[in-house]
Amino acid sequence: MGTMDFKADPSEVTINLLLIVHPEETASQQKGQPEGRTEGSRSAGLQDDENRNSRPQPLQGRDLNSRRVSREPCKQTQAVSSYSNEGTQVTVEIHPKDTTPQLFKKLSFGKGPQRLPSLRGQDNKGFQRTEAPRPPGGKDLHAYPWDKSSLKSLPVDLQQFEKLDAYALKVNVKNSVEELVKALLKQARTDLEKVRAIWMWICHHIEYDVVGYHDKSQLSCKPMHVLQTGKSICEGYAGLFEQMCSIAGIQCMKLSGYSKGYGYKMGQTFTGDSDHAWNAVYLDGRWHLLDSTWGSGSVDDAFTKFTFRYNEFYFLTHPALFINNHFPDNSNWQLLKPTLTLKDFENNMLHNSIFYMLGLLTAQPETAVIQTVNGKASVSVDCCAATLFTFKLKGTDEHGLMTLKKHGMKLEIYPQKTGSHKLQIFAKPSKASKDVYNCVLEYVVECKSVDKAMRFPKDLHQPVGPSWFTERQGFLRPSHPEPIIHTNDGRCAITFTLGKDISVLASLHCDNSSLTEDMRRRHIMQIHRGNQIELKIHLPHAGNFVLKIYAKKKSDPGNYDYIFNYLITCLNTEVKWPAFPQSYSKWAEDYEILEPLSGLLPANRNVQFKLKMHGIAKVLVQAENTYPLTQSRGYWEGTCNTSGCREVFVMVHENANHSFYSHVLKYEVETQ
Repeated sequence: MGTMDFKADPSEVTINLLLIVHPEETASQQKGQPEGRTEGSRSAGLQDDENRNSRPQPLQGRDLNSRRVSREPCKQTQAVSSYSNEGTQVTVEIHPKDTTPQLFKKLSFGKGPQRLPSLRGQDNKGFQRTEAPRPPGGKDLHAYPWDKSSLKSLPVDLQQFEKLDAYALKVNVKNSVEELVKALLKQARTDLEKVRAIWMWICHHIEYDVVGYHDKSQLSCKPMHVLQTGKSICEGYAGLFEQMCSIAGIQCMKLSGYSKGYGYKMGQTFTGDSDHAWNAVYLDGRWHLLDSTWGSGSVDDAFTKFTFRYNEFYFLTHPALFINNHFPDNSNWQLLKPTLTLKDFENNMLHNSIFYMLGLLTAQPETAVIQTVNGKASVSVDCCAATLFTFKLKGTDEHGLMTLKKHGMKLEIYPQKTGSHKLQIFAKPSKASKDVYNCVLEYVVECKSVDKAMRFPKDLHQPVGPSWFTERQGFLRPSHPEPIIHTNDGRCAITFTLGKDISVLASLHCDNSSLTEDMRRRHIMQIHRGNQIELKIHLPHAGNFVLKIYAKKKSDPGNYDYIFNYLITCLNTEVKWPAFPQSYSKWAEDYEILEPLSGLLPANRNVQFKLKMHGIAKVLVQAENTYPLTQSRGYWEGTCNTSGCREVFVMVHENANHSFYSHVLKYEVETQ
């Protein structure tokens, strides 16, 4: 087997022949010479991240024809002779027996003899002939880690592809691969457009062969068979892509290696033969990577049904992102500087395509397994667009604290049991019309000790605290930007500037609390001063509380919408604040109580009242007797004696010409 370089002038052909000889073996193919490393009788295994495509368990070290393949590093080639004779050059190389020649290792030709471009002008009329692909070199390499500049290795304007994509999807030629390429190239001028047309056609016309995957006797990966049946496994996808590019005059390689796809388990190791196949194409003087299998669609969990679901991410994917779930047999085809080791690949966090398609950039930590420190584990994500997040730890979001940041999120996890815990991070664009979150990250959290003090209330909703999202809802400049508010005396006050004409509702929640919903709301008092709102909170006892905040447009007669929540903590067991007084509908939003703030008044006492109200003619405090309040500098002030009564009401006379009063506040009086 050798490589041939065909010159542009068909009248003068120079043949460069590389002859490879093993000691004690004939020139014919014998057992032990590899023909590729992707699949064989076990199938090339459709591998996909979130698309959940197939990942069979490979037989160890066998090629397509079940011959054993060595995975040992290639040993030094020994050249014994070379000579030239009138334009023909022959190089003979001697390899130690049972080793893989470096030529095959570098080029990863795949299974079977490499089919070279046909010289029959009738078959390839109008097509360029491809030169022998060169191995990747320095100018093909991209820096690792990813520089966050682009998802692709080549600048691509997808809008410019719209007409070409639409045309490629409509092409319906299945009598020969050559005729299919000829039809596709009618609308393609540049090499990039040719590759794009081939890519789009394969991704939308070849389905994954779930039957062939389970029954290898029904399976064929030959390009013509793949074209006619319209189905294959990854080996067939990559082989068809390679042949179509060759016919179109595009240098293309079929690569093989390990992948983190269907069936992948976090932290698993990879041994034995490779399990997936994909392609490299040569465009604009550099090699680029793509995976048409993963670009085509997905299979269900039972691996019995394939669904076309196009994935743009795997077209000319940036190598620093492609390495997330593709590890080629030949490290040169990582197209990275520096290259990653297999151990790096195994340990690195898996970021599936939706992670990057949503505009997420990086995640910390970068390893799939997280060890807790003093019962705590932390995860953070950086992104370039406003994104909403949530999480599940063993199926629940109870044992964590997630906060949204302007460019990402931060999550603190406090498992309440030791052992291994599956952590999933979900995300969706902030402007998404549907309330559907996609899983973008998965970790394993190893917990050795539990922090019982960080047991959160069940009513705590993720994310916690104010953020860019709450700003969009009209809550600006929060006095407490952090998600947790600590109070020693059981009291706190939170202020916002309201950027919209909204009404606000707040409620307090605590596990195992005997307080009714009405009483929980009465431990919060709203104070409005212009476009400023203050929420005064007096906790009924020590513990962890959730402060939930709702809002609605004042012009909207409908219900309040949940906006966000805080976690309020108080460790002082002596705390026991009574509720604020009960207010009625006539208590206006911009009225304010200065005293008494407590809704429970002492018995047999003179109590001082000071209220800020406007547009009122008279104010009375009704106890056993009635006490008028006098107006002074915008405040209504006076005293009331609580002897002989169990309730005290504040009443207002809105119009001096009317005789009736309206109740605005109600206080309870302590029992004697």
